[in-house]
Amino acid sequence: LVFTEEDKYGLYSNLLFKYFLAEGVVCGHDLFVASAKEHPDNILKELPAPLLDDTYRKELGEEATAVKSEDCQDSMKIAWRYQNLPKMEASPATSTKFGHYYDISKTMSPELYQSIKWHSFYLPEELSLPPAMKTCNMNRAYARLLQSIQRIINQEGFDGSDPQKKQKTILRIGIQSLGSLLWGDDICSSDTPEDIHSLTKFLYVLRGLLRKSLSACIITVPAHLIQNKAIMERVTNLSDMVVGLESFIGSERETNPLYKDYHGLVHVHQIPRLNSLICDVSDTKDLAFRLKRKLFTIERLHLPPDLSDTVSRASKQDLAESAKLLSSGCGAMAIGKKHLDF
Repeated sequence: LVFTEEDKYGLYSNLLFKYFLAEGVVCGHDLFVASAKEHPDNILKELPAPLLDDTYRKELGEEATAVKSEDCQDSMKIAWRYQNLPKMEASPATSTKFGHYYDISKTMSPELYQSIKWHSFYLPEELSLPPAMKTCNMNRAYARLLQSIQRIINQEGFDGSDPQKKQKTILRIGIQSLGSLLWGDDICSSDTPEDIHSLTKFLYVLRGLLRKSLSACIITVPAHLIQNKAIMERVTNLSDMVVGLESFIGSERETNPLYKDYHGLVHVHQIPRLNSLICDVSDTKDLAFRLKRKLFTIERLHLPPDLSDTVSRASKQDLAESAKLLSSGCGAMAIGKKHLDF
């Protein structure tokens, strides 16, 4: 269960949501898409197009050429004692490849996403149907969603307790903007919501369904609107992985020269700890994302040296504070080569 905290305008979290679904299409997995604001049919039509290996290498070659030209221009500004340090590796390694890459400037062909089996849940259409059964102390929209997920798991043969009659595959579940007012939940609009436990009960039952079935789920939630910290703590405990996206749009960092290469920050609040007491904590905790011409990339936050004349005094103070917050140290960040790219 992957829990994604949306950025304020929902631009980048929606992009990650579509990456998750697009990877399922390319891998031949079944999809279950649930939304209360956008019809799932429209979401599938806007999935990014997969990139072929040779096309992806060409894109990387153009990016690498641009980075090299920038390095040549900045080489005179860097002190000689910094030039011998290992450089920050921002481009993906060619020897390891995980998953597939996608072109966000193009949409997936209808023939591709129609080749797999997918199910949709559009809340306005579902609420118009008569209630199937009475649920105790739970939001009506959440109860309907749980019934649909359970029905798909049982009917399509994803139940892990039953013997599989067909070739095993995975059900990818995507739920968009859960907890918002569109789902009939008031946790985002009030500090003291009337139905404070609906989302917690929903995640508790959903996690049980995921544990006993061949399925994986991603949920996006407008967490910046939830003022009640107790709700967020309970939601975090009920999720396997919690990732937050902080966009620079509308903030002071958008015009700050220190962050000119990035479009926002990635906060990894929790990573899976299956079959263990504690999770494996990465040595790199400072991650940032940027939207390139065709690719969305998550990299280590690499701040430039404070040698530019264009950096203001306030920005220099911000740089000093950021340096203190770097938990892994500059050396550990520079040596590592692992990163996430899509």
